Amino acid sequence: MTTTTLVAPISLSNDLLTGAEWSPPHTRELLHLSADIKARPVRYASTLHGKFIALIFEKPSLRTRVTFEVGIQSMAGAVVFLDHTQASASLGARESIADVARNLDRWVHGIVARVYSQRVLEEMAVNAGIPVINALSDKFHPCQALADFFTLEERFGALRGFKLAYVGDGNNVCHSLMYLAARLGVHLRIATPPDYAPAPEVIADSKRVARETKAKIELMHDPREAVTGAMGVYTDSWTSMGFEAEEAVRNQVFQPYQVNTELMSLATSDAVFMHCLPAHRGLEVTPEVLDGPQSVVLDQSENRMYVQKAILHTLF
Repeated sequence: MTTTTLVAPISLSNDLLTGAEWSPPHTRELLHLSADIKARPVRYASTLHGKFIALIFEKPSLRTRVTFEVGIQSMAGAVVFLDHTQASASLGARESIADVARNLDRWVHGIVARVYSQRVLEEMAVNAGIPVINALSDKFHPCQALADFFTLEERFGALRGFKLAYVGDGNNVCHSLMYLAARLGVHLRIATPPDYAPAPEVIADSKRVARETKAKIELMHDPREAVTGAMGVYTDSWTSMGFEAEEAVRNQVFQPYQVNTELMSLATSDAVFMHCLPAHRGLEVTPEVLDGPQSVVLDQSENRMYVQKAILHTLF
């Protein structure tokens, strides 16, 4: 894969809220920057010197918190962690989200927030002049999708025309995959149950960009149709955080969408299996697939850090 020797930041939006803020060329450039950071970390060891980044988490986290904390500190930055995972510390309960953003704007250089509602991120961005980065919301997970496509580019090279199948819930990860696939020229086939399709506005915007880049965004209900001939097969948890009350129903509805060896056999012989984790063995994916030779889930986890370092380098 081609790497870049750029040290100067890419010219992008001040925030990363959805991934749709960035043009196709900027998206590709960010992946090249991620590769350079991974290959030559010492060159970026002082990028965040003197910078303080607030991490606000309403949801539990392993990969997101560790990769951001390690990434920031490895670039000489400092982390201020604000734990809002307990009901008593719910974000916006003690004081308004706008006031939280305005105060942080006076003390730190950026905000990384993992929240239940996309609205919270948007309100923070409006009220803070510093960059706001979406570390997961109910609607988008752009850091994850960028790491996913970086992982694919590492393994397969240029992604234009790459065939990726997403099977399962049309959730936040699916939305971000759509936005990024459209910008990278990827052929993305999405198979969901009829009542669990991606949001119409995300579909429309992704297809609009896809027309410009020659990408393809196809929606269907048959997982076998989606996976046949795919070079990558992606799934996610059937029940995302915040939807626990629907778990029993979802486990029944999504059973035909389980990624198992039979479904994987319909993909190309060198196809990879992808999952953003945490995974539930025996539900959305079988152990044989998740822990098998085609799985790149740990590569995705590792690459979260390099992509997020590239985002931080770009925005700060």
